[in-house]
Amino acid sequence: MGLIRILIVEDHPLFRKGLRTLLSGVDGFEVAGEAGDGETGVTAALDLRPDIVLMDLQLPGQSGIGAIREIVAASPTTRILVVTLFEDDDSVFAALRAGARGYILKDTDEAEMIGAIRSVAAGQSLFSAAVADRVLGFFAAVRPETPRVFPSLTGRERDILRLLARGQTNAAIATELHLSPKTIANNVSTVFAKLQVADRAGAIVRAHEAGFTS
Repeated sequence: MGLIRILIVEDHPLFRKGLRTLLSGVDGFEVAGEAGDGETGVTAALDLRPDIVLMDLQLPGQSGIGAIREIVAASPTTRILVVTLFEDDDSVFAALRAGARGYILKDTDEAEMIGAIRSVAAGQSLFSAAVADRVLGFFAAVRPETPRVFPSLTGRERDILRLLARGQTNAAIATELHLSPKTIANNVSTVFAKLQVADRAGAIVRAHEAGFTS
C-alpha cells in the first residue's frame, strides 16, 4: 500500500491536534488537511481528494452525516472513517447509510486507530469492538422477517448474508458453511449485486433496514 493521505474533520481543536500529531508520526501516512466543521470538511475533501476522511458526527453547521453523504456522492473513491463519541444504533446505521466505510469511537487506542485507517484505506469495512457489538446485537435480536425480504437470494446466499452481516470474514464463512473460499467470494459478489450495494457496509445497512435475521 502506498502513501495514505488523510483529512481530519473534527470540531474540537485539542482532539484534532492530537490526531494530527499521532498520524503525522506514522510511516505511510500524510495528514493532507483538517477542518473544524462540516461545510469546510466537504470543501476540503473535494479540493484535496484524500484517501481517507476521519469524520466526527457532531459538527457545527452541517452534520457529519450530511458531510459524509456529500463527499461520497462527489468523490466515491474517498473513504470515510467515522471517529465519534456516539455508539447508538441510529448514529451507526445513519453513518453507514450515508456511505461511511468504518466507525470507531474516540476512546480507541492509538494502535487500533492506526489499524482502522489502514484497513479502511485497503477497502475493508471496519468497526470498533463496541460498535461491532451493537451491530451484532441488532442481528441477534429476535424479530419477525417478512417472507418477501430479498426474494432474489438463494438459500446459500441468504446464509452468507446472515453471516456477513454478523461481521464474519469470507474465510470464516467458508469454514462455517463447508465451502471453498473462492465459492464464498463469488457468492458474496452475487449478493452485493442483487442487493445493489458496493461492499459489506452496504450489505449490513440493507439487511438492517429490511429486518433480515435469517
